Amino acid sequence: MKAAVYEGPRTVTVKDVPDAKIEHPSDILVKITTTNICGSDLHMYEGRTSFETGRTLGHENLGQVVEVGKAVSKVQVGDWVVLPFNIACGFCKQCEQGLTNYCLTMQPKPDMAGAAYGFAEMGPYQGGQAELLRVPYGDFNALRLGEDAAERQLDYVMLADIFPTGYHATEMAGVKPGDQTIVYGAGPVGLMAAYSAILKGAGRVWVADHQPDRLRLAEEIGAIAINTAEQDPAEVVKDATLGLGADNGCECVGYQAHDAQGEEDATLTMNGLIDSVRFTGGIGVVGVFLPEDPGGAEAQGELEARGKVPLDFGMLWFKGQRIGTGQAPVKRYNRALRDLIAGGRAEPSFLVSHELSLDEASSAYEHFDNRDDGWTKVVLHPNGSSRSTSGSSSHTLQELRQEAKAQGVEGRSNMNKQQLEQALNLKR
Repeated sequence: MKAAVYEGPRTVTVKDVPDAKIEHPSDILVKITTTNICGSDLHMYEGRTSFETGRTLGHENLGQVVEVGKAVSKVQVGDWVVLPFNIACGFCKQCEQGLTNYCLTMQPKPDMAGAAYGFAEMGPYQGGQAELLRVPYGDFNALRLGEDAAERQLDYVMLADIFPTGYHATEMAGVKPGDQTIVYGAGPVGLMAAYSAILKGAGRVWVADHQPDRLRLAEEIGAIAINTAEQDPAEVVKDATLGLGADNGCECVGYQAHDAQGEEDATLTMNGLIDSVRFTGGIGVVGVFLPEDPGGAEAQGELEARGKVPLDFGMLWFKGQRIGTGQAPVKRYNRALRDLIAGGRAEPSFLVSHELSLDEASSAYEHFDNRDDGWTKVVLHPNGSSRSTSGSSSHTLQELRQEAKAQGVEGRSNMNKQQLEQALNLKR
């Protein structure tokens, strides 16, 4: 089968690898039809983790079941499923408490917790940027989708990670109806955090970043954009709140945060949030921070290379703020979020800018890593179902949606690129 394989810093190659297969009676085998490139993948792509060469990337995966193990009783061949990036057993101490993000069974190191597809330090499991994916404990880990799954893959694939992760940030921050919330980072997870806060009824949501294309998307969903190249987010928020600050905030960037001039600073967003959020406010941190950062000494310093980030802890303590951290327990949220999508209340596919074939993964990583204008979220389609190959227009998915909106094309938010092109008569 074909797969996107990590070959070293900033090198991803699409090559033939051994087919994924059933290895345990509880496994299922999924033909991957839609898989995303995540911002977390870029930490590995840039060589800033311990991710091994030769491994397949990809932890945001959706597809159709093609084989099930003998112990599988719920999931059936032919089912459309989306797969939480957390690989969990369902029966360990952590899983029984709903903490599938810290499963003890699937993590092979006895002093560690948590497992994921194609992710550094989270077990030996291959990723889903491939034609096939083995899913352990398929009955527990696979979320089955409804009859609209094939047509709405761009929405449902966001349930694998970034939609639940953004929602988790708002949960840890304590976002409630009427709250004023500040989100640092307008990447896919930051936009999902802002979107989740809006879905929860937040009265006002700010999103801080310095990428204009991402800030435009924030404004499209009803958030207030703060361009950090021009304004200090903490001052903007405090000016709007009688000097008090936001009720809560979300960190959606992580240890490779950098300013508009490209200077990397792992403290940038965390200390910004401590300044921006009011006394006794909550902060939810879903941006990735690691105990060891290969390349961190050169990019920032020796302390940062060992995961020791100098926070404004005195101000944090003085303000009585609460911080929640860590990866999202996707299963805690994905069923409810799925039903919001199915009911037309949520359409997270607004993020998607590019749909590409798996063969284009190398170029896609390069563009996404460069933060090239318009590359807000990249979706790969293994198994020959790309919507941007020969015969397709040069318009991006976002451009087509904007044109469809202007022309009043019904159902535009649920359409993939090919359907939009046909509806707008733009297909060559």
